[in-house]
Amino acid sequence: MTTIKKGHQHILIVGSGSVGKRHAENLKKLGCHISCGDPRQERVKELEKVVGELVSGYSSIEEALASETFDGIVIGSPTKFHPEQAIIALRKNIPVLMEKPAAINLEEALELDNVAKTVSTPLLLGYTWRWWGPLNRVRTLIEEECIGKVHYVQFYMSAHLADWHPWEKYQDFFMAKKDLGGGALLDESHWIDLMNWFFGLPESVIGIVEKISDLEIETDDNVDFLAMYPDGKRVYVHLDLFGRPHERFIRFVGKEGTIFWSPDPNEIKITLGAENNLEVEKFDCVRNDMFERVAEEYLKVLEGEKNMTCTLNDGINVMKVLEAIRESSVTRSSVKI
Repeated sequence: MTTIKKGHQHILIVGSGSVGKRHAENLKKLGCHISCGDPRQERVKELEKVVGELVSGYSSIEEALASETFDGIVIGSPTKFHPEQAIIALRKNIPVLMEKPAAINLEEALELDNVAKTVSTPLLLGYTWRWWGPLNRVRTLIEEECIGKVHYVQFYMSAHLADWHPWEKYQDFFMAKKDLGGGALLDESHWIDLMNWFFGLPESVIGIVEKISDLEIETDDNVDFLAMYPDGKRVYVHLDLFGRPHERFIRFVGKEGTIFWSPDPNEIKITLGAENNLEVEKFDCVRNDMFERVAEEYLKVLEGEKNMTCTLNDGINVMKVLEAIRESSVTRSSVKI
């Protein structure tokens, strides 16, 4: 165990799985001291290998807070535990960086929001694609009407669950467990957040949430929905956990042309007019860059920065859309947001 140096932030990482390790490593590089809370002690030891040395290791957030003080708390546990653990931290007036989504359902997200409002302690929500440089570039192009008024958008995410964490059985991964908050709709709600980030809340949605593959999981592995906007825009989103090869892209179709974004290859294609006038912008950023930007912003929040790229309210808006999709899947009808 290490001694905390004066002037260095002491951060508690709650949940030491893949994302917890990533946040811990990035915050360590920025000069923070790291402690960890996780009921799986082997995971605590794995995180310690990543950061070099922990200040302390605990089995829970409660044990950690009863033992020492922290400048910040990062919540990287399964979705089921997000509201409860965030509420514990906020009531101690400790600013939180919480992985998405905000909760398993809208009701629990609103309960968390009620607490957050009473204590006025900041919570930065980790819908990390908001910090991805190429997507910020796309957002600027859309705002500048590079392709004119946008009429139709397609979001596509397909990635086989067994390939996500090759070091463990996918059946043991929280994504396979319904009660922990796994599944395509919840975990890949990144794409719902991006839809809201680009265009705001839709007026209504119609969709289906289902399991159609032979994956040995309790959760949904396929989501398809159509979002309708008051200006006539239509946004179609597909998410699945069984596709190979992995593929992610967003296609924006406007009056004057099309913008096509993908992270692999890492580029934006802009096509204008009927003559197939193509312009390609290539980028060399890597996935961890957006997590580094999140860590940098979180440290600014700890220092008093009020403006945040992704807030709890953004997470609640995601849950509003998500709940409507769930309802539509049951009723087989369009549901207003």
